[in-house]
Amino acid sequence: MADHFKTFLQTAGHLLKIESDERAIKAISFVKELEESSDIQPEILQQAKEQLRKYFEGNLKEFSLNLDADGTDFQKKVWALLYKIPYGKTWTYADMANKLGDPKVIRAAASANGKNPIAIIIPCHRVIGTNGSLTGYAGGLENKRYLLDLENRVANGVMELF
Repeated sequence: MADHFKTFLQTAGHLLKIESDERAIKAISFVKELEESSDIQPEILQQAKEQLRKYFEGNLKEFSLNLDADGTDFQKKVWALLYKIPYGKTWTYADMANKLGDPKVIRAAASANGKNPIAIIIPCHRVIGTNGSLTGYAGGLENKRYLLDLENRVANGVMELF
């Protein structure tokens, strides 16, 4: 079994826990409390922290990191699709199901979306309800709103500090 490493990034009022093995990011999540970071910090953790900092500053729209999320084949298929949602855009759960080739998998796709272990980089926050509502988000709806607002401002060239 590969070693497991973790570090934390505090930015813009958000605390993120970033987890990896030697070669890939395994998880990114919003957390409330700082824990002890790993003594060893692989390069991939440092790259993730730097790219996330740039993202929150509005200076990065596409991440270039090795990702290795643990999940079922279907979940991985959904997460690969999520990764394709363009920066500053949103899809609905129905859009996801249709892009997966079967409108009937909407609930399964929504469930897989909710189990995405790599927040922000696999942009599950870009999926909204059919009526435009901000539906559930494992990182909390206030964080989902923040991320969507940030991306909308950057995409539209309205980047003020907030």
